[in-house]
Amino acid sequence: MTSSDPTVQPVPASVVEQVDAADVTLTNPKRAVISLGSNLGNRLETLQGAIDALEDTPGVRVKAVSPVYETEPWGVEPGSQPTYFNAVVLLKTTLPPSSLLERGHAIEEAFERVRDERWGPRTIDVDIVAYQDVISQDPVLTLPHPRAHERAFVLVPWHDVDPEAKVPGHGSVAELLAELGRGGVAPRADLELRLPE
Repeated sequence: MTSSDPTVQPVPASVVEQVDAADVTLTNPKRAVISLGSNLGNRLETLQGAIDALEDTPGVRVKAVSPVYETEPWGVEPGSQPTYFNAVVLLKTTLPPSSLLERGHAIEEAFERVRDERWGPRTIDVDIVAYQDVISQDPVLTLPHPRAHERAFVLVPWHDVDPEAKVPGHGSVAELLAELGRGGVAPRADLELRLPE
């Protein structure tokens, strides 16, 4: 194939620069841990959609996606709601926590999340579990998530993607999990979430 082939167009330098720049757009990124849960509709599809939406967010890169776990709803009568599918996602991001929270809420709204009742069923839950080592009592966004350290459905998948992880102010995920146990958190090896391309 000679270079005189008229169908071969040179790639504009500007496009090459954009592609190169895309690899380093996240200068000095921060680590964030996101917990996802769904117990309405096509739960697996919804979780994947939320992961893809996070990856499509400027200033966010999805670095790891946990296996899927199935859990009973929290704080409600057994059998009164469908079971949850839960997963944890590790992000690198240049967004501050407040912007990441806004994005999480926007994703929830895109999937028509209903906030009728506390611990009610929901299409999708997008929770920021931890952001770097930040400890913040801000009522809008408490970091780390105030109940993450006592919830096996967060700790089990988090441990899968980051066995050395620590919950800021509470200790290592592995130790917390050893105390708490894995009861009620059932692995769904038949289901898989994809890391976005």
